[in-house]
Amino acid sequence: MTLMAQQDLRRPVTPWTVIAAILLPPLGIFLSRGLTPAFWLTVVLTLIGWVPGMIFALALLFVPEQIPIR
Repeated sequence: MTLMAQQDLRRPVTPWTVIAAILLPPLGIFLSRGLTPAFWLTVVLTLIGWVPGMIFALALLFVPEQIPIR
């Protein structure tokens, strides 16, 4: 794991990011991680259904070390 990836895991979650992840899941991931594979996976899950996208986005925000997608 690179130093950059370790810093991303330690970035604090802001209330705005959580609100964005609930209302529009890809936006919450974009605000916290940028255009990464996790963002695109969140887009696909949100297109399938809002609930799967929201659950995945919140999981990425609160337990990023448990999900191997960066």
